[in-house]
Amino acid sequence: MDDTTRGRLDAARAHYHEVQDVLSDPQVASDPVLLRKYSQELSEWQELVNRYDEYLGLTEEIETLKEMAREDSGDQDWIQDELAQVRARLDRLEHHIQALLTPKDPNDAKNVIMEIRAGAGGEEAALFAAELFRVYSRYAERHGWKTELLSVNETDIGGFKEIIFMIQGHGAYSHLKFERGVHRVQRVPVTEAGGRIHTSTVTVAVLPEVEEVEVHIDPEELRIDTMRASGAGGQHVNKTESAVRITHLPTGIVVTCQDEKSQLKNRDKAMTVLRARLKNLYDSTQAREIADERRQQVGTGDRSERIRTYNFPQGRVTDHRVGVTLHRLDDVLDGDIEEIIEALQAQEQEERLQEGS
Repeated sequence: MDDTTRGRLDAARAHYHEVQDVLSDPQVASDPVLLRKYSQELSEWQELVNRYDEYLGLTEEIETLKEMAREDSGDQDWIQDELAQVRARLDRLEHHIQALLTPKDPNDAKNVIMEIRAGAGGEEAALFAAELFRVYSRYAERHGWKTELLSVNETDIGGFKEIIFMIQGHGAYSHLKFERGVHRVQRVPVTEAGGRIHTSTVTVAVLPEVEEVEVHIDPEELRIDTMRASGAGGQHVNKTESAVRITHLPTGIVVTCQDEKSQLKNRDKAMTVLRARLKNLYDSTQAREIADERRQQVGTGDRSERIRTYNFPQGRVTDHRVGVTLHRLDDVLDGDIEEIIEALQAQEQEERLQEGS
């Protein structure tokens, strides 16, 4: 490890301990906003500092073994074997530290907003959209994260033409950002009497949650319409004007929310989605028009634009970006997608390491 890297690690270690001291301040501990901010910062630095402490411990162990070898004390064969093992551990640890030092996506620690829409395949696509929502809900449960519905457009037989929801949990975006794109399903639809296998698609967009301070929205640039809720389910449907549609006039982005009985709650949820979409638009260097990165994420919903295929007859799931195939479809549909996500995270990390080298 070179001196520059050691310097960065020493600085990170010092900063970590400074944040620990700040958190012990009673004024910070009694302020929920500051407590959350510094606790999150501490969490972000913790693994790097722990691995660096481990690295320093191994370097000391190597020096001790070298001293024993020079003094010709003890079993030399044992000393050399120990040296080889500790050096191998040190090499692996150094590679891991380099990966931790590689610049990360600044949104990785954030909550995530996911938008699932039925693509090609009509009612069958809508039914699979509902199943995908369950996949992500169960995945969130496995991590102890909270799922909150923002907007739902349900079909008469329980599918979703569109569902927008937030998953709240530290690092949720770093796990679920890889789900953006077209998901293809191959199976015999429940609506198909002839027993033929159909191919349908569902599109998924993934956006990091955006705080109000990150995106300024001029109220004068908004058109807010209220209406009666409509669609399947909900006792308040067509009884009160609780549904809210917000149009951002400069961009033409439209967000509708009718899931809550309260108009105020629907407005708050719609603004949450609008902020995320605007931030995504502003951050995109390629999209200057309204066909921004969000539309690039999901494409047109065409069957050929797929990132993952769920094949029911063969009971398998294949992620086409990393070539991972799992022959346990039932587990995946129950939210067990960790193996795929870990492979995608490893690929991203390797790409970042190559970019930084």
